[in-house]
Amino acid sequence: MSLFQAFLLGIVQGLTEFIPVSSTAHLLVASNLLGLPANDRMFSFNVIIQLGTVVAMLAFLGKDIWQITVAFFLGIKHKKPFENLQARLGWLVIVATLPAGIVGLLLKNLIQSNFEQPFLQAGIRLLVTAVLLTAVEYIDKRTRTLESATWQDALTVGLFQILAIFPGASRSGSTIAGGMVRGFDRPSAARFAFLMSAPILLAAGLYESVSVVLMPRTTEFLPILIVGFVTSAVVGWIAVKWLISYLSKHSTIVFAVYCAVVGALLLILQWIG
Repeated sequence: MSLFQAFLLGIVQGLTEFIPVSSTAHLLVASNLLGLPANDRMFSFNVIIQLGTVVAMLAFLGKDIWQITVAFFLGIKHKKPFENLQARLGWLVIVATLPAGIVGLLLKNLIQSNFEQPFLQAGIRLLVTAVLLTAVEYIDKRTRTLESATWQDALTVGLFQILAIFPGASRSGSTIAGGMVRGFDRPSAARFAFLMSAPILLAAGLYESVSVVLMPRTTEFLPILIVGFVTSAVVGWIAVKWLISYLSKHSTIVFAVYCAVVGALLLILQWIG
């Protein structure tokens, strides 16, 4: 892999991690178009650039995350765990993290086996994302904001997040749909979804990064990893900021149509071999 290819894939990852169109599917297609083999180095690279977008999300939500963390521990210290919104959100993050975390551990081998037919799996889950995004647009009274968030909302987003642990599913698409099902307006649904998914994304990224560090000859690959990481982080920060702004004035239908088209194309490619 060249530095330019690393730069291109970093852009793809940064753009598609938060915009609900599935980064996994796009990285798969982009890697194939660039003629890159599916080997250990490619796995290492994908892990690192995904961690770059996690860093981008943490940077974008940095103020919120800091306030939630401080309020959460102060609430425990003062024996008033639900005293304010930030403290309550801390507990909601835990509730939202549990479903996907438990399912991910229990079904790890099954999830990994789904990569044996990546185009098929990605195509199916993109079509599922398209259906989800279309369906939630017809839910009435999407006027709620974060201030009204409850444990039922967090659990719903957590359950929708289970879809995203399988290859090809859009994490942002699934979790934003979960928020909209609970009646949140689009920007609030996106912000709530990103807050709820932050711990599991960070934990998964750090866990996989350890395996990358332990791989032989990783240091020889370091310049390419750095280019991909920095590019995905910068582009990811721009993408998540743009998405929140976009959803304040527009629907998710354009993303649904895109997922449907790309999903159908991937299934056709799988069928023709």
